[in-house]
Amino acid sequence: MKRIQKQIGFFMAFVLFFELWLFPASPKAQAQTTLASSAQSAYLMEYESGAVLFEKNADEKLYPASMTKMMGLLLIYEALNEGSLKWDDTVSASAHAASMGGSQIFLEENETMTVEDLVKAICIGSANDAMVAMAEKIGGSHEHFVEMMNEKAQTLGLTNTHFVNATGLHDKDHYSSAKDMAIIAQALIAKGGDDLLKITGTYDAYIREDGDDKFWLVNTNKLLKQYPGVDGLKTGFTQEAMSCITATAKKERVRLIAVVMKEPNSKQRNLEAKQLLDYGFSQMTQGILMKKDTVAETITLENGKPQIVKLKLKEDAIAVYPKGEQPAVVKKEITLTKELPYQKKETVATLTLTLDNQTKVKVPLYSDRNVEKRTFFDLCKHTLLALFFA
Repeated sequence: MKRIQKQIGFFMAFVLFFELWLFPASPKAQAQTTLASSAQSAYLMEYESGAVLFEKNADEKLYPASMTKMMGLLLIYEALNEGSLKWDDTVSASAHAASMGGSQIFLEENETMTVEDLVKAICIGSANDAMVAMAEKIGGSHEHFVEMMNEKAQTLGLTNTHFVNATGLHDKDHYSSAKDMAIIAQALIAKGGDDLLKITGTYDAYIREDGDDKFWLVNTNKLLKQYPGVDGLKTGFTQEAMSCITATAKKERVRLIAVVMKEPNSKQRNLEAKQLLDYGFSQMTQGILMKKDTVAETITLENGKPQIVKLKLKEDAIAVYPKGEQPAVVKKEITLTKELPYQKKETVATLTLTLDNQTKVKVPLYSDRNVEKRTFFDLCKHTLLALFFA
């Protein structure tokens, strides 16, 4: 009997080995077991489409620590874009702002600083006092600004996020998830653009440069010097949250957002964030939807001379997508961006291609010829000819 059992055991082991050899696990299946093994939760997405490339406990409510400041920065950039806030505006620090602990630039009560320097202090140095000063500037009070943060969370559809403060300092009712953090990061990059990424991608800088208390900021995101293409976004640490990061990196046209939360230490956090980015870039590809110099549309310009003009692509229209999932164009829109007259090869319009994965690809269009604007005499002549030869 024992001999038979032993033979069956050998047979089953052989069958298992044969199956693994013949049908190895897919890269995605392997990733599910090897990536972010130390993190409590993780999330990896492609920026443009929002395609999810990896997730682990992505909806679990955890403490985000200073990654919270991404939501504050989103509101700051909204105010800047709307014009209600300017880079050279000055902000006076309240006693509350000056009292913040943790990472800080040691603001004193009633000290004034420009919005530009405060944003640098938030992005590079993760300064809590700078964040509260900006919160009070925009919201009127820290408490009202936090209400604005929670309202924005609802607008973004975040179901596992609730803020109690603008800094990320620990509170049991202050939480978010890896997925929600990635969505905030996506919205922040879209709103802040290159201006934001230039700051978050800066390793060190100075504020108060004109005074005696010049202050050196060193970025808390060490991936800036460890991983090519990283230009943001926000780290976090408290005893309760442990080490976390929302990292973004771009290679060619592909931008990824990687989040890991509740890592045991910053070294492991950075390692697993880099592994996520490596995996993500290996899974993405790009394809040409329309080639440069292709005619996107032939249009009639009522006041043009001549009236017929061909609008051509100034560059290739390129889509980024996960390998094996090439998207299709479902909608094409052309928006004129310049009034007459046109010069040949001059950019005069924008082509927007909407794909079936909801990604939008925008490409500039140029005129294939010189087009003058009709004068009053031209219009009269055209009207008379139309009357007599109709």
